[in-house]
Amino acid sequence: MKFKRLYNSTKLEFYTADTNTPLKLPLFTSKVAAGFPSPAEDYVELKLDLNKFLISHPAATFYVRVKGSSMINAGINDGDILIVDRSLEAKNKDIAVCMLNGEFTVKRIKKVKSEIYLVPENPDFTPIKILKENEFEIWGVVSYIIHKP
Repeated sequence: MKFKRLYNSTKLEFYTADTNTPLKLPLFTSKVAAGFPSPAEDYVELKLDLNKFLISHPAATFYVRVKGSSMINAGINDGDILIVDRSLEAKNKDIAVCMLNGEFTVKRIKKVKSEIYLVPENPDFTPIKILKENEFEIWGVVSYIIHKP
């Protein structure tokens, strides 16, 4: 996957997705045992194109590099890359990239009746209630998280 820097804020770096170039990598047909080891196969049967696998809506998809630790309990760490789909409508409990009062943030969406909260996944951070006077927009829903183990 190629990244082209699109936007840089103090908390997130935005990139566009280059889906024009296929990215076909070997996909082993046997599964990897997470318990007891199993015999490995000596051949690869399929090729997996990560662009097609990870990106459902290329024109509406972008990458974001995360800065900070407010989402660590959701498996999102500082430096991770999020794949964000702007064509998806955010639902309750989705993780989304939002703009709040001119700043970008990634948080879990919580809807309680007619109220919306941006909920961090780290107890050191406080949920944010969206008020009528806030400038607020959901930019897209996080569809995948890329991070190094």
